[in-house]
Amino acid sequence: MALRLLAPTVAVVVAIAVSGCGGGEEEESSPPPGPASQTFQVSEKEYSLTPSTITIQSPGTYAFKATNDGTTDHGLEIEGNGVEEEIETLAPGESGTLTVALEAGTYEMYCPISNHRDLGMEGDVSVT
Repeated sequence: MALRLLAPTVAVVVAIAVSGCGGGEEEESSPPPGPASQTFQVSEKEYSLTPSTITIQSPGTYAFKATNDGTTDHGLEIEGNGVEEEIETLAPGESGTLTVALEAGTYEMYCPISNHRDLGMEGDVSVT
C-alpha cells in the first residue's frame, strides 16, 4: 500500500523539479535605450543610403527612421562599439525606427539583407 502511494508522489516531485530547470542559460540582453534625443531620417533605395554619413555631436540615445524608397525589401543595421541592432525588414514604401544608445566612436550603418551592403547600401555614424 505504501509503495502505491509513494509512486505518484515521486512522479509529482520529479515533474516539479524538471519544470524548474530551464535547460539552458538565459540570453543576456542590455536594457532598452531611453527616449531618443534626436531622430535621423535615412532613405533606402537600390542600392544606397541617404545620408550615408551621419555625424552626432555627443553620446546618447538616438533614433534612425529608415524609409524604404526602393522597389525591393530593405533593412537597417547599426553596428560597432558593442552595439549591433537592426530593424525588421521593410517592404517598399514602409518605414521603421531603430533606437540605439551610442557612445563616442564610429559605427557602421548598412542594409543587412542579402548582398545589399556589398552593392553600396552602407555608411557610417560618427559620435564625437
